[in-house]
Amino acid sequence: MAKYLAQIIVMGMQVVGRAFARALRQEFAASRAAADARGRAGHQSAAASNLSGLSLQEAQQILNVSKLSPEEIQKNYEHLFKVNDKSVGGSFYLQSKVVRAKERLDEELRIQAQEDREKEQPPKT
Repeated sequence: MAKYLAQIIVMGMQVVGRAFARALRQEFAASRAAADARGRAGHQSAAASNLSGLSLQEAQQILNVSKLSPEEIQKNYEHLFKVNDKSVGGSFYLQSKVVRAKERLDEELRIQAQEDREKEQPPKT
C-alpha cells in the first residue's frame, strides 16, 4: 500500500513539475516578445511607457485619438477632463487616467520632435 502511495506522489510531482516548466517557458517567450516589441518602438518610448505606467496604445485609447495630433489630443483631453470632474458627478479615477494619458502622449510627441530634429541635423565629423 505504501509503495503505491509513493508512486502516486512521485507521478503527481512529475506532472506538476512538467506543467511548471512549460508555464515558465511560455512566460519567458512572452517576456522576450514584449521586450522585442518595446525595442522596435524605441528606447525612449519604452522608457516613457515604464515611467507613466501607460503604453502609447493605452493612452491613445483613453483619449480616443488615432494619430498623434496635438490639437486633437488637447481637444479630447479638455472634454474628458471636464466630463469626469468630480463636481459634476464624474470619477476622480477616470479623470486621473485622462491626465496620465495626456502626459504620456505629450511625452511621445516630445520624443518624436526630438528624433525629427536629430534626423535634420547633419552628422558631426
